[in-house]
Amino acid sequence: MSSHAEDAQAGSGLLSKERIIARPGFNRWLVPPAALAIHLCIGMAYGFSVFWLPLSKALGIKEPIKCGPDVGFFAQLFTAQCDWSVATLGWMYTLFFVFLGLSAAIWGGWLEHVGPRKVGVLAAICWGGGMLFSALGIYLHQFWMMILGSGIVGGIGLGLGYISPVSTLIKWFPDRRGMATGMAIMGFGGGAMIGSPLAAELMKVFATADSVGVWQTFVVMGSLYIVAMLIGAFGYRIPASGWKPEGWEPPVAAQSNAMITQNHVHVSKVWGIPQFWLIWLVLCMNVSAGIGVIGMASPMLQEVFGGSLIGLEAKFSELDKAQLTAIAGVAAGFTALLSLFNIGGRFFWASLSDKLGRKLTYTVFFVLGGVLYFSIPASAGMGSKLLFVGAFCIILSMYGGAFATVPAYLADLFGTQMVGAIHGRLLTAWSTAGIIGPVVVNYMREYQLGLGIPREQVYNQTMYILVGMLVVGLVANALVRPLNPKHFMTPEELARERQIAHDRATASAVGASQSGYHASSMAMVYLAWAAVGIPLVWGVYRTLLSVGKFFH
Repeated sequence: MSSHAEDAQAGSGLLSKERIIARPGFNRWLVPPAALAIHLCIGMAYGFSVFWLPLSKALGIKEPIKCGPDVGFFAQLFTAQCDWSVATLGWMYTLFFVFLGLSAAIWGGWLEHVGPRKVGVLAAICWGGGMLFSALGIYLHQFWMMILGSGIVGGIGLGLGYISPVSTLIKWFPDRRGMATGMAIMGFGGGAMIGSPLAAELMKVFATADSVGVWQTFVVMGSLYIVAMLIGAFGYRIPASGWKPEGWEPPVAAQSNAMITQNHVHVSKVWGIPQFWLIWLVLCMNVSAGIGVIGMASPMLQEVFGGSLIGLEAKFSELDKAQLTAIAGVAAGFTALLSLFNIGGRFFWASLSDKLGRKLTYTVFFVLGGVLYFSIPASAGMGSKLLFVGAFCIILSMYGGAFATVPAYLADLFGTQMVGAIHGRLLTAWSTAGIIGPVVVNYMREYQLGLGIPREQVYNQTMYILVGMLVVGLVANALVRPLNPKHFMTPEELARERQIAHDRATASAVGASQSGYHASSMAMVYLAWAAVGIPLVWGVYRTLLSVGKFFH
C-alpha cells in the first residue's frame, strides 16, 4: 500500500466516507434494509398524534386541568400548573416538517461530502436523543423542552435521516432508481404503523394513578430508535467510483429518454435553475393537497356520513356521546386504511415510474388526483361510502408516491453526483406544504361552518380548492424540460468533486477486506431484511385490525 493510501487510511475515522466504500462483491441488497431501519424510526413523526390526548391530561390524569384565559401559547411553554391543550401540542407536528425541510436543505451538501454513515449517526442522536430530552420535559411538565427536544432537534434528525440514503440508493440502483428510493421512503410512510400501536401499548403498561405513562414511553422508544438507527447507519455502504451493476450498461444518450441526463449539476447552482423551481412547485402542490386531507381524514368521514357509518339515519349533529364514540372507532379504521395506501403507493408508484418515466407519472398524479378530488362532493352527496373512501385511498397512494418518485426525478434531470443535496433543498417544498395544506383545509372548514353550512357539506369548496392546487402542479410539471447544458459541471469540475473519494477508494478497500465483513453472503441479506420486515409486518397487522373496524 502506498504511503498516500496509508495516510488516507490512518486519517479516516469510523464515520468517515472513505471507510464505507464497498469492497468488490458487496451485495447491494443490503443497503435498502439499512435505509429502512432509519426511515421506519423517523416515520413515527406521522404517528405523534397518539400522544396528544394523554399529554393533554398529563397533570389531571383523568381529566385535563384547563389553563385560565390569561394563559396563552407562550405561557403554556413554561407553566407547570395546568395541562397543555391539544391545539398547543399540535405545533409539534408543524415543527417536525418545517425543520425537516430546513435541515435537509442546509446540510444536504454536507451529506454528499461526509457520506451517509456520519449523517445517519447524527440523525439517530437528534431523533432519539430529542425524544429522551422531551421525556424529561414531560416529566417536569415544561413544554419548551418538548419543543426543543422533539420539535427542533428531532426535526433536524428527521431531515438528516430522511435524505441520508437517497443519493446512496440511487448510485447502487442506477437501473431501478424509482424502485430503490421507493423502498426506503416507503419506510417513512410505514414508521407510524409500527410506532403508534407500540406507543399505545407502552402507555398502557406505564400508566398509573399518578402518570399517563407518556414520559416513560418516550424513554423506551427514544432508546430503541437510537439503537435501530445506529445499526442502519453502520449498515450503509457506498459504491466505488465507476461501479455499475453486473451486466448493466448506461443507456446510450441517443437512444435514452431525453429527460435522463448522463451529466451532473452542482448543488450550489440549483437555486438558479428553472427546472428546480418547477419540480419544487410540483411537489409542493401535490403534498399540500394530500397533507391537508391526512390531518382531517377522520373528522371529515364522521361529519360527512354521520350515523350512516353505524347503520343509523342520523346526521353527525344528531348523535349522542355513545354514537359519536362508535363512529370515531370506524373513522380510525378509515385513517388506518389510508396509511396502508400511503405506504403501498410509495413503492408502487415509484417502481412504476421506472417504466412510465417520472414526468408522465406526475401527470397521472395530477390528472387522476384532480378527477378524484372533484368527485368527492358528488360521492358524499350520493351517500356512497365506497366511492368516497376509494377516492381517498387512491389519492393517498399518490401522495406517498410523489415523495418516493421525486428523488429519481431529480437524479434524471440533475445527475446523481449531488442528488442527495439537491433533494435536501427540494424538501423545503414539504415544509411549505406542511403549512399551506392544513391551513387551507382547517380554515376553510371553520369559515364554512361560520356561514351556517351543514357539517356534511363544509368540505365541498375545499375539495375544489385542492383541485386548483393540482392544476397548478400539472402546469408546472408540463413545463419541465431537459436542462440547458450550461448548468452541468464541466469534466474538470466533476473530477474535482470526485477526487477525494477516488483517492481514498484504494485505502478503504484494504480496510474493508481486512474487516472480515462478508457482505456478499445471502444469509446476511435475509437477516437484514428480516430485521426490518418483521416489525413492518407487525405494524401492517395492527393496522389491518383497525381497518377491520371500518369494514364492519
